[in-house]
Amino acid sequence: MLGSIIRPPHQLLSLLCPRLRIPRLSVFCAQPRSRAMAVSSSSWDLPLVAVCQVTSTPDKQQNFQACAELVREAARLGACLAFLPEAFDFIARDPAETLHLSEPLGGKLLGEYTQLARECGLWLSLGGFHERGQDWEQTQKIYNCHVLLNSKGSVVATYRKTHLCDVELPGQGPMHESNSTMPGPSLESPVSTPAGKIGLAICYDMRFPELSLALAQAGAEILTYPSAFGSVTGPAHWEVLLRARAIETQCYVVAAAQCGRHHEKRASYGHSMVVDPWGTVVARCSEGPGLCLARIDLSYLRQLRQHLPVFQHRRPDIYGSLGHPPS
Repeated sequence: MLGSIIRPPHQLLSLLCPRLRIPRLSVFCAQPRSRAMAVSSSSWDLPLVAVCQVTSTPDKQQNFQACAELVREAARLGACLAFLPEAFDFIARDPAETLHLSEPLGGKLLGEYTQLARECGLWLSLGGFHERGQDWEQTQKIYNCHVLLNSKGSVVATYRKTHLCDVELPGQGPMHESNSTMPGPSLESPVSTPAGKIGLAICYDMRFPELSLALAQAGAEILTYPSAFGSVTGPAHWEVLLRARAIETQCYVVAAAQCGRHHEKRASYGHSMVVDPWGTVVARCSEGPGLCLARIDLSYLRQLRQHLPVFQHRRPDIYGSLGHPPS
């Protein structure tokens, strides 16, 4: 897998904000078992995060082995937190198979990931687990659950996807997530991690800026959108939406993605990335499975928020009536 690196627009940002310190971060993409590129000594004190890109199939054990290999590589390269995409556990062929393969949070698969987090000594963002919740017997539906594990393997947060993807796009095929999935009841407060305060979301959630703004106002410094974007929406909307969410919230945005062909009925766009609070893509993956790495500079984030204090300028007193669907 080839990766590309894009530097922040230093001259433009320096012109707009003369006193703003611009970090020159070392970011790179890697394949499993690749050698680490050199990282400048000035950035060693910044937390390093890894974004894992995989091609999930209906084979859960095969998927775990692929994810575990990337997580171990992330740990070897010095990451404190690794992000896995939506449906890291599996991507089934139809809703019936999805329900059959699903598990509760206390099941075998999450047990393997808690052991992996302990083994590697890093935090894991498990971006979208097919969860049989406590209401499984009544509803016979599951939740799309984002699980955050600490380095001891303990579950520190769970967020159940609130916006379900029920769409029909020419060229991509229909997606009716609600056929098998229940919407989550609420957002999760941002969680303190070694990389910063993380606000949890999942894929289709990125189309709803109200969610990202709510997380930022609650203290988030990093927003994460683990995803499985398709071949039509991916090229058109993936990067622009992630950059927009970063710019409007002045947060880092981390987006781990599914890639490639999962089975005969489905394929994903890939292009996992990290976007800084200025809206610059500072690390990205391309087509195949692998990982990319980026350092998180919270002092840069705070300086940017100081020089562009958009949250102080918000006018919630005049927004309320405009939040309803168009007639």
